[in-house]
Amino acid sequence: MDAGIGRRRRARAATGDARYAPAVALEPRLIIELPRGGAVESQLERDGLDAVRSGEVAIEAGPTDEQGNLEAAAAGQVVLSVPSPEALRRQAQDVERVIRAAGTGEEPLVISVGAAEEVREQEIAAVLDAAGHSRRPVILRIERDA
Repeated sequence: MDAGIGRRRRARAATGDARYAPAVALEPRLIIELPRGGAVESQLERDGLDAVRSGEVAIEAGPTDEQGNLEAAAAGQVVLSVPSPEALRRQAQDVERVIRAAGTGEEPLVISVGAAEEVREQEIAAVLDAAGHSRRPVILRIERDA
Protein backbone atom coordinates (compact mmCIF):
# COMPACT_ATOMS: atom_id res chain seq x y z
CA MET A 1 0.00 0.00 0.00
CA ASP A 2 1.29 3.48 -0.89
CA ALA A 3 2.29 5.33 2.28
CA GLY A 4 0.25 8.37 1.16
CA ILE A 5 -3.10 6.59 1.04
CA GLY A 6 -5.42 7.48 3.91
CA ARG A 7 -3.28 10.16 5.47
CA ARG A 8 -1.60 13.38 4.53
CA ARG A 9 1.95 13.23 3.34
CA ARG A 10 4.13 16.21 3.92
CA ALA A 11 6.02 17.79 1.06
CA ARG A 12 9.79 17.82 1.22
CA ALA A 13 11.98 20.50 -0.25
CA ALA A 14 15.67 19.84 -0.67
CA THR A 15 17.91 22.36 1.02
CA GLY A 16 20.69 21.89 -1.51
CA ASP A 17 23.21 21.22 1.27
CA ALA A 18 23.91 17.56 2.04
CA ARG A 19 24.91 18.42 5.62
CA TYR A 20 21.32 19.27 6.55
CA ALA A 21 18.10 17.29 6.46
CA PRO A 22 15.53 18.38 3.86
CA ALA A 23 13.05 21.03 4.96
CA VAL A 24 9.46 19.90 5.42
CA ALA A 25 6.56 21.97 4.09
CA LEU A 26 3.53 22.35 6.34
CA GLU A 27 0.88 21.25 3.83
CA PRO A 28 0.63 19.59 0.43
CA ARG A 29 -0.53 21.79 -2.47
CA LEU A 30 -3.48 19.51 -3.23
CA ILE A 31 -5.58 17.00 -1.31
CA ILE A 32 -7.39 14.29 -3.25
CA GLU A 33 -10.43 12.92 -1.44
CA LEU A 34 -11.75 9.64 -2.82
CA PRO A 35 -13.98 6.72 -1.89
CA ARG A 36 -12.27 4.23 0.40
CA GLY A 37 -11.88 0.84 -1.28
CA GLY A 38 -12.75 2.21 -4.71
CA ALA A 39 -11.10 1.89 -8.10
CA VAL A 40 -9.06 5.09 -7.80
CA GLU A 41 -7.68 4.14 -4.40
CA SER A 42 -6.69 0.73 -5.83
CA GLN A 43 -5.06 2.38 -8.86
CA LEU A 44 -3.06 4.77 -6.68
CA GLU A 45 -1.94 1.96 -4.37
CA ARG A 46 -0.84 -0.07 -7.39
CA ASP A 47 0.63 2.61 -9.67
CA GLY A 48 1.06 5.70 -7.52
CA LEU A 49 1.53 9.24 -8.82
CA ASP A 50 4.76 11.22 -8.89
CA ALA A 51 2.94 14.13 -7.25
CA VAL A 52 2.00 11.90 -4.30
CA ARG A 53 5.52 10.53 -3.95
CA SER A 54 6.92 14.08 -3.99
CA GLY A 55 4.53 15.21 -1.25
CA GLU A 56 2.78 17.80 -3.43
CA VAL A 57 -0.44 15.77 -3.23
CA ALA A 58 -2.01 14.04 -0.24
CA ILE A 59 -4.58 11.26 -0.60
CA GLU A 60 -7.47 10.91 1.83
CA ALA A 61 -9.73 7.90 1.35
CA GLY A 62 -13.09 8.45 3.00
CA PRO A 63 -16.21 6.47 3.82
CA THR A 64 -19.02 6.02 1.32
CA ASP A 65 -22.79 5.72 1.55
CA GLU A 66 -24.77 2.63 0.51
CA GLN A 67 -24.56 3.64 -3.19
CA GLY A 68 -20.76 4.02 -3.09
CA ASN A 69 -20.78 7.84 -3.07
CA LEU A 70 -18.17 9.60 -0.97
CA GLU A 71 -19.88 10.93 2.14
CA ALA A 72 -20.64 14.65 2.22
CA ALA A 73 -17.72 16.97 2.87
CA ALA A 74 -17.59 18.71 6.22
CA ALA A 75 -16.24 21.95 4.76
CA GLY A 76 -15.19 23.62 1.57
CA GLN A 77 -16.38 25.89 -1.20
CA VAL A 78 -17.13 24.04 -4.43
CA VAL A 79 -15.70 26.17 -7.24
CA LEU A 80 -15.98 23.70 -10.12
CA SER A 81 -17.75 20.42 -10.88
CA VAL A 82 -16.71 18.18 -13.76
CA PRO A 83 -18.06 14.78 -14.81
CA SER A 84 -14.67 13.00 -15.01
CA PRO A 85 -10.95 13.61 -14.42
CA GLU A 86 -10.34 13.93 -18.18
CA ALA A 87 -12.24 17.23 -18.06
CA LEU A 88 -9.59 18.68 -15.74
CA ARG A 89 -6.95 18.39 -18.45
CA ARG A 90 -9.27 19.63 -21.22
CA GLN A 91 -10.51 22.53 -19.10
CA ALA A 92 -7.22 23.50 -17.45
CA GLN A 93 -7.85 27.21 -18.12
CA ASP A 94 -11.26 26.99 -16.40
CA VAL A 95 -9.68 25.24 -13.42
CA GLU A 96 -7.12 28.02 -13.07
CA ARG A 97 -9.74 30.74 -13.61
CA VAL A 98 -12.07 29.50 -10.84
CA ILE A 99 -9.21 29.04 -8.38
CA ARG A 100 -7.93 32.57 -9.05
CA ALA A 101 -11.44 34.06 -8.87
CA ALA A 102 -12.29 32.39 -5.55
CA GLY A 103 -10.62 35.19 -3.62
CA THR A 104 -9.57 35.06 -0.01
CA GLY A 105 -11.21 33.06 2.69
CA GLU A 106 -10.61 30.27 5.12
CA GLU A 107 -12.56 27.41 3.57
CA PRO A 108 -10.77 25.04 1.21
CA LEU A 109 -11.56 25.31 -2.49
CA VAL A 110 -13.16 22.13 -3.80
CA ILE A 111 -13.16 20.77 -7.34
CA SER A 112 -15.71 17.99 -7.57
CA VAL A 113 -15.27 15.10 -10.02
CA GLY A 114 -18.50 13.16 -10.55
CA ALA A 115 -16.96 9.75 -11.20
CA ALA A 116 -13.58 8.19 -11.95
CA GLU A 117 -11.98 4.80 -12.31
CA GLU A 118 -8.44 6.26 -12.44
CA VAL A 119 -6.57 9.55 -12.34
CA ARG A 120 -3.53 10.42 -14.45
CA GLU A 121 -0.59 12.71 -13.84
CA GLN A 122 -1.76 15.13 -16.59
CA GLU A 123 -5.17 15.53 -14.94
CA ILE A 124 -3.63 16.20 -11.53
CA ALA A 125 -1.09 18.61 -13.06
CA ALA A 126 -3.86 20.96 -14.19
CA VAL A 127 -5.20 21.20 -10.64
CA LEU A 128 -1.72 21.45 -9.07
CA ASP A 129 -0.83 24.34 -11.37
CA ALA A 130 -4.05 26.14 -10.46
CA ALA A 131 -3.57 25.45 -6.73
CA GLY A 132 -0.31 27.38 -6.92
CA HIS A 133 -2.39 30.53 -7.49
CA SER A 134 -4.26 30.34 -4.18
CA ARG A 135 -3.32 30.62 -0.54
CA ARG A 136 -6.37 28.52 0.31
CA PRO A 137 -6.17 24.74 0.49
CA VAL A 138 -7.41 22.99 -2.67
CA ILE A 139 -9.27 19.69 -2.59
CA LEU A 140 -9.94 17.48 -5.59
CA ARG A 141 -12.95 15.41 -4.56
CA ILE A 142 -13.79 12.24 -6.48
CA GLU A 143 -17.41 11.55 -5.61
CA ARG A 144 -17.73 7.91 -6.79
CA ASP A 145 -16.27 5.16 -8.93
CA ALA A 146 -17.08 5.23 -12.65
